[in-house]
Amino acid sequence: MKKIVAGPNDAGQRLDKFLAKLLKTASMGMIYKWMRKKRVKVNGKKQDISYILNVGDVLELYINDEFFENEKKEPVFELNDEALCVVYEDENILVADKPSGVSVHGEVGCLLDSITAYLVRKGEYVPQSENTFAPALCNRIDKNTSGLVIAAKNAKALRSINEKIRDREINKYYLLRAENPERLEKNGKIAGYTVKNEKERKVYFYEEEKSGSKYCETLFEKLDDNGLFEVQLLTGRTHQIRASFAARGCPLVGDVKYGAKRNGRKDFQQLRAYKIEFDFRTPAGDMDYLSGKVITAD
Repeated sequence: MKKIVAGPNDAGQRLDKFLAKLLKTASMGMIYKWMRKKRVKVNGKKQDISYILNVGDVLELYINDEFFENEKKEPVFELNDEALCVVYEDENILVADKPSGVSVHGEVGCLLDSITAYLVRKGEYVPQSENTFAPALCNRIDKNTSGLVIAAKNAKALRSINEKIRDREINKYYLLRAENPERLEKNGKIAGYTVKNEKERKVYFYEEEKSGSKYCETLFEKLDDNGLFEVQLLTGRTHQIRASFAARGCPLVGDVKYGAKRNGRKDFQQLRAYKIEFDFRTPAGDMDYLSGKVITAD
């Protein structure tokens, strides 16, 4: 039997969701079975799967050790100084300016790895004291796109910022340079549907809905006659900006994958996430202090 005490980053979660994070090799079916058979107790009692955890709740888990990851193994995170440029930070979130050529996650030296190592070094994240939580990214940008990415330092901030992004109460602005700018008007909106081709690792843009497609909208404003545009994402689809501009005959400079001329930069498209605006229109609880804040990259 293992005994676990719920901490601040565990509170507010459904019991089944928490167990799924804790017992990563167990299926949801197994977890529900254990709960039915009273092999999971909270404060000495059987609880429903939808029970919301509170700080200090004591969980007793009568589950085989094989379903728990090696708790004694200390995780190692690599801080890539070239990948991490912090432009804003408070007790809940961090905003980093990611350079082109660095992945946001999934690789050694990626942005998330660097942020985690940075917080460990500062003593703001202690992996051994957490049951399931780790710092997480709230938004993502392509490896070869540079610019601003929000990271949550705690579970409360992660839930709140993710909710605001879903409700379109956080505005994300990009600067880009495109080929053939004369094909687009001074300002406007590109709306349509995207279909992701996993094999090609590419997205196709259509004006009409297709099977498996997702609707997308992008606002744009032409800033000069040399192809400089400011764009605002109204939706957050994979390669949305790159695919929609290419579909209008205006691929981003350097974006060979989407039809741009070869210029020696390979796939380093000229696209930068340069501004984030916290435009809260509904209460954000402990995160209300961010309402109206604008963060920009150099």
